[in-house]
Amino acid sequence: MKHLITVCAAILCGAISYGQWQVSASSGYAIGSATMKLGERVNSSGTENSYGSYGEGVNFQVRGTYFFDKNFGVDLGVGYLHGSDQDVSVVNLPSTEVDAVARARAFGASASIVYKFTNNIYGRFGALLKLGGKTEGVIYQKSVFSEPEAEALGVPNGSFSETNYTEDFHGQFPLGFVGALGYKYDLDSNFSVFAEVEFYGISLKRKDSEISEFNTDVKLPDGTVAVSGLYTIDNLPEGVNKKTTYVDKLSNTNTDTTKELSQKVPYSSFGLNIGITYKFKKTNKE
Repeated sequence: MKHLITVCAAILCGAISYGQWQVSASSGYAIGSATMKLGERVNSSGTENSYGSYGEGVNFQVRGTYFFDKNFGVDLGVGYLHGSDQDVSVVNLPSTEVDAVARARAFGASASIVYKFTNNIYGRFGALLKLGGKTEGVIYQKSVFSEPEAEALGVPNGSFSETNYTEDFHGQFPLGFVGALGYKYDLDSNFSVFAEVEFYGISLKRKDSEISEFNTDVKLPDGTVAVSGLYTIDNLPEGVNKKTTYVDKLSNTNTDTTKELSQKVPYSSFGLNIGITYKFKKTNKE
């Protein structure tokens, strides 16, 4: 036992004595991979599926890396994803218009193993997880009133309702994969710049959602507001729930509209990052 402890201590001391710390900051853009159906686009001539991934968008990362020797190291990183708009529902019909998009606003972290193939080319792979954030849905809906509806509201035919609301979707704790291949160029003994291609493989299972903003106005055919704030966040229309919980199982006799079956949504992506690295002085004496 003492021999084993001595060997482990020697290996650890050796790794530390020849190790090197570095920190990196980068930004980049990713496109969706392993895309899934997110919604539909509907017009008078037909219906078209909308595919995508919420992992598409601009990302910002800060990473700390420790190299045990000239080739092998470990990397810890945190990042923020400012996702691009993804079509969830687009409807263009004579009496109805809908423009509903969703986008990621997420914070994540990664833990990876890094290996230098050469002094300039490196690779890293490891685990990816989400720390916080949301998938934000932004919805616009225009609906022309039928004659009975217009009469009940005391507005002329051709009047319509215009609704704008925001719904925030939250997910359960996910675990995914991250891998990257990069090229770095040394500017001097401390600074270097790099470019890398990066893959995220991760999906998110929905946990709950909540409407954070809601407003419905009644407008005349010329667009003049006849009734402002017919419905608001404090006065939601019948059938619209402020909060929804997503579950894996529902009874056939369920009547609770605040519960819906859960689903997984994609966050996978391929991206290109460009950044700068600062290398601290090596701990060994040369």
